[in-house]
Amino acid sequence: MAEALKQTVLAAFPKTEVVLKPNLQESQAWLSQKSKSTPLDLALVDLGLPDGSGVHLIRQIAEKEPQARSVVVTIYDDDAYLFEALSAGAHGYLLKEEDPALLVETLKRLKRDEPPLSPAIARRLLSHFQAPSEKPEPVASDLSPRERETLTLIAKGLTVAEAAKQMGLSAQTVAGYVKIVYQKLHVSNRVEATRVAIRRGLV
Repeated sequence: MAEALKQTVLAAFPKTEVVLKPNLQESQAWLSQKSKSTPLDLALVDLGLPDGSGVHLIRQIAEKEPQARSVVVTIYDDDAYLFEALSAGAHGYLLKEEDPALLVETLKRLKRDEPPLSPAIARRLLSHFQAPSEKPEPVASDLSPRERETLTLIAKGLTVAEAAKQMGLSAQTVAGYVKIVYQKLHVSNRVEATRVAIRRGLV
């Protein structure tokens, strides 16, 4: 597979000097010892290396050779591997199962400063970011007992002064609780707070 990848790189970028390393340890050693006068331009990294994860190598490349572009070439197409690699600094993500000609054309996108992504990976990324964001609604358990009591009373229509009297607190203290409740529930007035209280069965 390593030799096939070498031919893929040469097909995409003729006259490129290609260095092959079989595992994580040798790759990291080469990266540490290489001359800084010869910068690394591109690294194709397999995530499933014999002695560890290629993610460690991607992080090292990002730190030591920030101008280099790391592109994952792997059999793993699930979100866990994909987002871990991208977070580590990968500039592209290709699947080994792709047709060699497609791999070559996809790698050539680097010449246009476009990320080389296998079609399946591009679709996965799109679906991930296009999925409707289901922001969890704040729940009563997010509130302290005093804050929950405050919400219940104002939802029942009590004024701050009336709620303070029933709770045995000063009006100023209860007003502070109201402000905190509004912030935690992401509401701006009594009506919105009451709706949350009703949905949560507090009134």
